[in-house]
Amino acid sequence: MKRKHRRLAILLACGLGLGSAAALTLLAFRDNLVFFVTPSDLAGRAKPGETLRLGGLVEKGSVVREVVDGQPGVRFRVSDGRASVEVSFIGVLPDLFREGQGVVTLGTLAPDGHFIAAEVLAKHDETYMPKEVVEALKKSGHWQPADGPAPPAATWNTLNVTKNGG
Repeated sequence: MKRKHRRLAILLACGLGLGSAAALTLLAFRDNLVFFVTPSDLAGRAKPGETLRLGGLVEKGSVVREVVDGQPGVRFRVSDGRASVEVSFIGVLPDLFREGQGVVTLGTLAPDGHFIAAEVLAKHDETYMPKEVVEALKKSGHWQPADGPAPPAATWNTLNVTKNGG
């Protein structure tokens, strides 16, 4: 084999190795991605068993506390103003969790359409709302920044919500 051909073979082998390493790295990251969705987006995009972040506002009157296998559990509905989704969670909720507040839940969609949360995050002060929830409210048309600051989360409970899923 000529020197020129040997260099080309080494260059091709290095390129193939680098490409394979990049492909494997991207494939590994794909499995760890967790997408944010709103209740309106959930029906059209999520597959049962897929890990997602569901964000919105806790509907007033929807929180039901229960004990499941000796552990505290809760069921509640999360709404984005257009649709709502039933969420179930087993564990201790954050101290700031309450009706009418913004939440982001991490979990999976069950085959029957309700969301099984493994983690629930609540807003941390009176003016904070998760970035994803703000974007979802803007997208749904319920709040426009030009009209002033976002209204308090408690006022979003007056929206007419259609049930989506289960």
